[in-house]
Amino acid sequence: MKRVAFVGCGGIMQEHYKHLSVMDGVKMVGHCDIIKERAESAADRFGGEVFTEFEPMYDKVKPHAVFIAVPPYAHCGMEEAAAERGIHLLIEKPIAIDRDTARRIAAAIRKAKILASVGYCFRYYDTVELARKLLKGKAISLITGRWNGGMPGVWWWRRMDKSGGQIIEQTTHMFDLMRYLCGDVAEVYAVGATGCMTRVEDYDVHDSSAVTMRMKNGATAAITSSCVCNNGGQVSLDIITPEATVSMAGGTLTVRENGRTTEYHPSVNMYEEEDKAFIEAVQAGKRARIRSLYSDALKSFLVTWAANESIRSGMPIKP
Repeated sequence: MKRVAFVGCGGIMQEHYKHLSVMDGVKMVGHCDIIKERAESAADRFGGEVFTEFEPMYDKVKPHAVFIAVPPYAHCGMEEAAAERGIHLLIEKPIAIDRDTARRIAAAIRKAKILASVGYCFRYYDTVELARKLLKGKAISLITGRWNGGMPGVWWWRRMDKSGGQIIEQTTHMFDLMRYLCGDVAEVYAVGATGCMTRVEDYDVHDSSAVTMRMKNGATAAITSSCVCNNGGQVSLDIITPEATVSMAGGTLTVRENGRTTEYHPSVNMYEEEDKAFIEAVQAGKRARIRSLYSDALKSFLVTWAANESIRSGMPIKP
């Protein structure tokens, strides 16, 4: 039986609670949140003790693994403290708000030799694995992606110094999916727009952005973001090769080749698969089916950081 604890009990953590609560070999032993009522609500539903500070929780309930789901600005030592105690980690994206914090956490994980999975959940669709197989060995020419939608309601999302903006907090999924399917990024150049959201209080993130990239394999990529789209959005990625165009939208894979179009729909829940892979890895004491280790997630984060830096400086940036 693996003892599991949680830091940050709102939002996306509800997905993890849902799947872990019916999983064999898991006992929920502690819930930590700065809003005590959230931790109390989780403890009432799933069992375990309530905390408002993570180190006392680690020391009292002694978990084998901790799930961390806090806003980008709130990564304040919980990963390093867990690593020092040999506690394995599943960390929700984004992993940090700045490059130094992300690299410091990566160093602590590496030194402790713990397992650390990051919540890039799209990687766990069976259709994404099929896309990887279809793209293997093919020369990729162009990648285009987009995360166009409305503005999330949480207060910190509207603040650049709290969320890092849409590129880091939200569109990071598309940058990571691009890397998973197409390889690493050599250089980033980005522009951002403001001025459409002047009626929103305490708002200083970009309304929209366009990020162009040169891939290490020679391909060209472009990913756009917008949080002003309130009449239906789009989250998707298109990959163009001489043989086929491969598209992902949600979990649906569309392949256009030889004059025909074929759609493949997912048969798994990506969050459930992500949690299963992590718990199996903790039980086995080795990576097993984890598809996004912290060391790899760091590369996706650095691409998004480079995009923000390019918007700020007006210059191309190597991630």
